Amino acid sequence: MSFELLCMVVIGLGFGFAVAFWGYKLLWVILPIWGFFAGFALGAQTIQVILNEGFLASITGLVVGFIVGAIFAVLSYLFYFLAVAILSGAFGYGAAVGILTWIGLDLNFLVWIIGIVVGVAVAVVVLRFNIQKYAVIFISAFAGTAVTIFVMLAAFGGLTLIELMTNPVLRAVDDSWLWFLYFVLVAAAGIFFQLQTNKDYEIEEYSRWA
Repeated sequence: MSFELLCMVVIGLGFGFAVAFWGYKLLWVILPIWGFFAGFALGAQTIQVILNEGFLASITGLVVGFIVGAIFAVLSYLFYFLAVAILSGAFGYGAAVGILTWIGLDLNFLVWIIGIVVGVAVAVVVLRFNIQKYAVIFISAFAGTAVTIFVMLAAFGGLTLIELMTNPVLRAVDDSWLWFLYFVLVAAAGIFFQLQTNKDYEIEEYSRWA
């Protein structure tokens, strides 16, 4: 392994574990980043479905993904409630689409629309029942753990970046059940740690538009 790759792996793993174990307190940093990647994935996959092509198979998917990602990032930075809605909605969408494609379905319009419906439903539930804090803790623990898996597979798994971007966790599970055990244990540890350390800590809601 080259020194440059080693540095990238260390930084990537450090970021992933930081999100998994301190995601709620790092919310200001996480939300715009999450918003960008969530928007990028949604935009690119929407073009994939509309044009019936592979993920990022054309420049159109890349451009649309970047534009939607930038919009989501800006909205996440400006408005707390939109940031949480994007965070939870993207989690619901990604989980639904990931599971459906993992069991063998192609990413078609039906799978895409199911993902959208699930994402919207998750966002509505989180905001309606005012469980933003716990949603951020759970999602950041899952997302941070997924980042560590992404980094390790990218460095040692022999998979392409496009393959990893579709769903690194399920790719890893297909490879070995030990990855599933790793994911469950690290995510559970992150959730427990965040719940314990944030008992008396609440993020102040914000609106930076003014």
